[in-house]
Formats: sequence, structure tokens, C-alpha cells
Amino acid sequence: MSKGFASTYRIVLLAAGILACYAALAARLVYLHVIDREELVRYIDQARRQIIVESARRGDILDARGGILATSRSLIVLGVDPQSLRPEDEKKWPQLAALIGVPLPALTKTLLTKSRPAAPALAASAVAPAAPPGGLVINFTVDRAAAVTVVPPPSPAAPGESPADDTVLDDTADEKGERLIRWAKLSDTIEESVYDRIQALDVRGVYGQRVYRRAYPHNALAAHLVGFVNQEGIAAAGIERYADFYLHGRDGWREGERDGLRRELAQFRTRDVPASDGYSVTLSIDSNVQHLAEEELAAIAKKYSPEKATVIVSDPQTGFILAMANYPSFNLNEYNQVPKEAQGAMRNIAVADMYEPGSVFKIVAASGALNEGLVAPGSRFDCSLESIEFEGRPRNLPREDHHFDHALSVAEIIARSSNKGAAQLAMKLGKQRFYDYARAFGFGQLTGFPVGGEIFGSMAPPDKWDGLTITRMPMGHSIAATPLQMHMGMGVIASGGYLLRPQLIRQIRDASGEVVYRYGAVSRPRTITAETARTMARLLQGVASKDGTAAEAAIPGYEVAGKTGTTQKLLPVTLANGSTKLVYSERHHVASFIGFLPASRPQVVISVIVDDADSHCPGGVAYGAKVAAPAFKHLAEQLIPYLDIKPVYESAARTVVALEGGRR
Repeated sequence: MSKGFASTYRIVLLAAGILACYAALAARLVYLHVIDREELVRYIDQARRQIIVESARRGDILDARGGILATSRSLIVLGVDPQSLRPEDEKKWPQLAALIGVPLPALTKTLLTKSRPAAPALAASAVAPAAPPGGLVINFTVDRAAAVTVVPPPSPAAPGESPADDTVLDDTADEKGERLIRWAKLSDTIEESVYDRIQALDVRGVYGQRVYRRAYPHNALAAHLVGFVNQEGIAAAGIERYADFYLHGRDGWREGERDGLRRELAQFRTRDVPASDGYSVTLSIDSNVQHLAEEELAAIAKKYSPEKATVIVSDPQTGFILAMANYPSFNLNEYNQVPKEAQGAMRNIAVADMYEPGSVFKIVAASGALNEGLVAPGSRFDCSLESIEFEGRPRNLPREDHHFDHALSVAEIIARSSNKGAAQLAMKLGKQRFYDYARAFGFGQLTGFPVGGEIFGSMAPPDKWDGLTITRMPMGHSIAATPLQMHMGMGVIASGGYLLRPQLIRQIRDASGEVVYRYGAVSRPRTITAETARTMARLLQGVASKDGTAAEAAIPGYEVAGKTGTTQKLLPVTLANGSTKLVYSERHHVASFIGFLPASRPQVVISVIVDDADSHCPGGVAYGAKVAAPAFKHLAEQLIPYLDIKPVYESAARTVVALEGGRR
């Protein structure tokens, strides 16, 4: 044999080696595809097959002028697969730590922790490998009876608390009882621009996914109306909760595969359903008006330190709320930092609390008696009487704050806030008619306001009244109302006789900006005639005149109509026998002024209600004329130029005639 060829022995040896390799390969393939097929398929399916649910962007909440009250910020939830890290990337870790804002030792510990003991609690929550953050991941298995494992998106940590443990572990534990960590969260607040710089570092195994977090650009502005979305992504209060159906959108999802580095292989996508972003909700709230209302509350709080206070501003012709502000309030971006003892600040007291409205409620008896033709503005009543006969028996009349030396006209009863006069007007109507008018003005029932946990208030029917109710309810005692109910009651006169439903949402727009629904004024059957409403508006101007109880509310050149209220608070008192009883306090009052302007052509209704400002008032009594009326005037003076309210002069003379006519 030529020396240029291998020997037969070598050829046989080489052939045997090759055959042995093929035999080993064949044996391995038989083992994997026949003997251990189920385990292999399960692993491949879990490692490659996936459905990723893409969260939809929540719609914005806008004010009446398009300003953003609530929006969704795009952030990156950043994590690491410790199994994919390369030794040569270790020199980049300091830069990574600086970019995500964590100490290098803490980052190093997370990156080097590659497994975790398979504790029972962890085993119960263990999921398929390497679930991407933000969005649900559904991993298919061979056993279709248990076909999916769902990994919820990680939730942001509350400020000051440890972040939630969103670590994703391998399915099975090794012989030491350890589960490999397939994903560990590094941060859930990475900005898009920062993420671009992180990607430029090219640290293998570090990756993130876009998520949306709710943000409130104006912090506490209109907090009780806007509401908030909690850490779990659940709309918890306000318009966020009420309009959640429109705001949250519809999640999308895609089905596909990923490679050995757990990157998605877009070419193998079999289904791709895009997310549909949520609709935007436009409110009737004007951020500028809301800001002015909240500034006025801040001034009241600084000067009087009340227990609570409310300012409401609305359009009397439509019922749309332009501002609703409460003191105390809270920052929407820090809702979870409000201490437990201060969480009452999160309650919308404009609709969730009630109070005895006091003299503002006198508009009901006066309007009813005028509307029924039982009296005229010049009709006079003796307001020096101690009692009067009603339904066959004498009834004690309430005491007056002032002594009147002559019979008062209906105009003067309103302007000078006579308790005895209001009682006699209600007696003219009778129990049932007076009660029916109170209901027609919206008391004792829900207004239909969409947010804030509205309550009914309290107003007993006539068959539940005692002998004094007919004399006390007309002056605003023996009845409790929410601030919004009283505001809308005054709105009946400003609207020309209609009780309008208080509206907060103006329109709904889809993700492309197209209007899909508009809200308009909603009215109940007419409460009083247009003529009665005009008459009452003229009479209420007398309140803000030099002869009325609220000269402090007058604005030169403008017709201001309104009514003061100063009511004693019902507080529990412990008796000698240890029991408690509610009694009217001499030192704790609710002061209010509710009015509108211009009286002959109303364009805005404003309510100012201040609870328990007595300790900082001269004489220790917080009168509506001294506390609420000046705040009304100051706010109205700022709204006049902003809302372009023109002065009206022609009816001023008629008011003077009405007041003087009652004295003749």
C-alpha cells in the first residue's frame, strides 16, 4: 500500500468514532423526543411560547378649557435576568447604578443574586421564567387543563415603603432546593430618555418594558372631584372611579416566541391585537376658577382656622359646576401619604357632609308663598309676636337676632332675615305645601352629583313633625342639607325657577379626539314661575344692600343677590346621669353666604360655607355676614373680569322701591 494513504486500522478506527458519535446523537434524540418528550415540550413551550398583554393607556381628565387634570406618564419598569449577565459587563455597573439612582452595593447584590430558596410562600407565587415586566404574560404548557400561568404587572412601591417583591423565579428547584431568578426588578420609575442611555450601555440581561403611571399635574387642585388611581391600578375615587369605564381603555395582546436570550422573535408572532387607549373625559371645572376658589379657602383657613369649609361655583343656566373646593384637602400625587388621623381631608364634604342651613333656607318659604299668590313683596307681618295660632293651637315663634319696631314686608323679612317672618310665611303655605316646596327645591333627596359619596341630607315629612317644626324649619333648623343641596336650591332662583341637576362632565372624547358623547343641562319640573324667580332675585338684592344683613357682600356697580346663614351647631353634651344629648351650641356655628350675580341676569352662583370659625372671630361667633359674605365678595370680584360679567343697573331702583314700599 502506498504511503500516501492511511492504514486500514486507522480508517476503521475513524469510522467507528464517527458511528459512535452518530449513535450517541441518535440515542440522545430518541431520549429527548420519545422517552423525555413531555418534559422537553413543556420546557420549550415555557421558554419560547408566550402571550404578552399590553396595557392600554388610561385616558386623560381635562378641565373645561382643555387643561390636563390627570394623565398617564410613560415609564419603564427595569429589571435584570441574572442568568444572562456577562463578566465583561461588570465594569459598566457603576454607570448603571448612577442612571437608575440606586447605590452600587445594592445594585451589585441584586445582579449577583442568581437564585432563591424555594420557600413555601415563594413556591406558591413562582411563575414561568423571565416574565417581562408591565403587562400580563401567559405561558402555554402542554397540559391544556392547566394551560396558563398569569404574571400580574408589578405595582409601584409607595413612597417610604419597601418595593413590592416582583422577582420572577424558575418553575423548578434544583437539588439544593434553590430556584433560579429569571427576572428581578431594578426600578419602576425609569424615564424613557434614561432608558435610552441604559440600552446604550449594552449590559446583557438588563431590560425593561413600558408601563403607564397616573400623574396629577396640579397636585391638590380639584382633588375631591378628580379622585385618584391607587397603587394596584384601581380607580379609587372621584371621576377616576365614576368614569373608569371610559378612561381605562382595552388592553391588547400578542402571541409569539422568544429566543434563548429571551428576546421576542417578532417574525414568529401569530396574533397581534393592539391596545385601545382609554377615552378622555372633559369636565365642566375651569382650573382658573377652581384655583381662585381654593385660594379663597386658603385665606379663610389662615384667618379663621375653621374645622372645614366649602366653596362652590356654578353656571345657573346649565347647572354645570365651575369649581368645587373643600378645606382641608390633599395632594393627589401623595394620596397614600395622608396619615390615618387626617384622612377626613379626602372626603368631599360638599356632598358627603350635612349641616343645618340656617337663614339661607328662608328662600323656600318666601318663594312658596309668593309663587302661590298668598303674599306680595309688600305684604306685612308683625314680627314682634311671641306666638301665633296655627291649626287650632298657639305656636311659639322663634326669637329674633334683632328687634323690629314696625311690621315687616316680605322684602324686609328677606333683607333683614326675620325668623318670625319666615315662620309666618311657612304657616301661610301650611305643612304639606311648605314641605312640598322644600322637596321641589331639592332638599331631602340626592342631587345626582356623580362623585364624592353624596348623602340625602335630612328632612322629616310633616307627619313626623312636632309642634315647633313649622316655626323652626322655615328658618333653616330641623332640617339638614349638604352644601351642594343648598347651592342648587339658590340656583332655582338664579335659573329662573328650575332645579337643575349639578353637572360635572361636559363630554367624552375617544383616543383620536373625536367627541363621542356630550352632556347638557338636566332639569326637573319647574319649581317656581319665572316671575316668582325674578321677584325673589330682586328681594335677595336687599340682603346685600346697606339695609340688609350682608352689606359686606355688595359689589359697587353690580347686582348681588344672596342670603346669609348663621346656624348653631348641634353638638353632644353629657348630662348628669351620664347620657348624651344633642344641644345647640352657643360657641360653635356654621357661617354661610350663597348668592348670585347679576341679579336680573344671573351668570354665576357662588356658595361659601365655613364650619366652626368662631374661636377666631370678634365676640366668639362666626356670623355669615362677617365670615362668608366678604369671601363671597372677594371671589366674585375676581370672577367678574375672568367670566366677563357685565354690570346691570336697571333693576337697582326696583329693589329700593320694593324695600321702601313695605314701609308705607
